[in-house]
Parts: sequence; C-alpha cells; structure tokens
Amino acid sequence: MTPPTQPPPNHDRGLEYDLATLHRRRFLGLFTAAGLAAVAGCSADDSTTTSTPSSSATSATPSTSTSTSTATTDASTDVDEIPQETGGPYPGDGSNGPNVLTQSGIVRSDITKSFGSASGVATGVPLTVELTVVDADQDKALEGAAVYLWHCDAQGRYSLYSDGVTNENYLRGVQAADGSGKVTFTTIFPAAYMGRWPHIHFEVYASTAEATKAGQITRTSQLALPKDVCSTVYATDGYDGSAQNLSQTSLENDNVFGDDDGVHQLATVTGDVSGGYVATLTVGV
Repeated sequence: MTPPTQPPPNHDRGLEYDLATLHRRRFLGLFTAAGLAAVAGCSADDSTTTSTPSSSATSATPSTSTSTSTATTDASTDVDEIPQETGGPYPGDGSNGPNVLTQSGIVRSDITKSFGSASGVATGVPLTVELTVVDADQDKALEGAAVYLWHCDAQGRYSLYSDGVTNENYLRGVQAADGSGKVTFTTIFPAAYMGRWPHIHFEVYASTAEATKAGQITRTSQLALPKDVCSTVYATDGYDGSAQNLSQTSLENDNVFGDDDGVHQLATVTGDVSGGYVATLTVGV
C-alpha cells in the first residue's frame, strides 16, 4: 500500500484554529437562521440503506464525552468541545483542489459508492459511523446541523486525490442531524497508512444548505479508532500494510491526537468483522 503524503503537525491550523470558539458561537446564529428548511434539504432516501451491524463482539474504551449508540444530550450530560483539528491535504471541500460538496448526490448516508459520473465502490470491513452533534455550551442536541465526513479506503487512498482513484468520490458524504443530533454513515473501516493513527475526518456546518455550498465550517475534527479493533480488522484480507503501519505509531505520538491522546475523539466501537462494526462519538461544538 502506498500511503498518501501527510501534512506537518500544524498544517491548516493558523487563524481558523485560533478562532474556533468564535466560529462555534456564530454557529448558533447560523443554525437558527437555517431552520427547518435545512432538514428538508437532506435526502431521506439513503437512510434505508444503513444497516446496523452486529454488536456482539469487541467494545473499545469510550471517549470521556458520552460515546454510545444511544448517546443522551440532556442537561445532565456534560459535553466538552471536540478539539479543532486539521482537515489534512485531501478534504475535497474546495480548500485544496476539488470540491465535492457542491455536487448533486453528496447528501447521502451510504458513502461506500461513488456518485455522479463515477462508479467506483470502496470495499472493506463494514463500518457504521454514528456522530451526535451537541452544542457544548448548552449540552443540547443540534438538530439540522450538517456533517461532512470523509476518510481513506482500505488501501489508504483518498478519492479525488490519490493515484488510481482521482476520478472517484467514494467515502465522502453529508448528512443532516436528526432530532437527537445524530448523523449516520454507512462506510468501510479505513486503512492505517504510514505516519498516522487510523482516523476519520469530518466538518460540522450549521445546516445542509451551508455544507452543500461549501460555506462556513463550524468545526473541523477527526475521529480516532481504537487499537484492538484496528488490529482485528487489519488481520483480514484487503488491508495490506495496515498492520505494519499501525505498529509503527500510537495515539500518544500521532501528530493530531497526541495533544491529549485522543481523549475526546476516540470512538466507542462495537461489533465484529463478519457482521461489521459501529463507531459512535459525541461531537461537542
């Protein structure tokens, strides 16, 4: 597996990183203005394609913020802000080359297939990603907020950018949060490539309308996957090189998660290889 080139530790931080708190407060105003019209703009057709894999096997250590498949977001739940992170060099949001967000078809829950004129399919161990978006100041679910999620395939390649998949747009999609603040994506388990801990990228927007015009980003962050699950997945066919790459890094030394060992970004993962996995994380913004 030829891993993509990764940015230096502070890539893409700068002013956006320093103004993360201001962006969060502006988000509440944008969210109110977006209203229920944003929810109506979300494609409901794809929700039926999301299956719930078996949850009988491996369970990882959860984030200190609530990270279960039935995460609560009432006043009794103290949710911390998720750290602001780099979007990396392969965001596909127009900030570094291609912009998939403005393309028809990007709003979907099943992101395993390319859309539009592309026809590629990403194969690997099934993974369902469930994020619950919460206003960290008020510990309140943010219904109608939108999440753009993307990650590499089982060979460590990013669609739109990596050799062999520049004409594909799989493993990228947008979903609007439901009444409990939850978004759900059907995908595959990503590879581990050289220099990075296994992870999934995402951006939070005030609404689907804001996301699909590649508008103002409320928060950019990354989800970390637990080591025991990664080791199990990378022992299966199709993940050549991932086990070796995993052995050469750690959460503590990762240039993104190393600041706090991923304490607010480490997902809870349940399931098994045959039935697929479910990764859950609460995202405070």
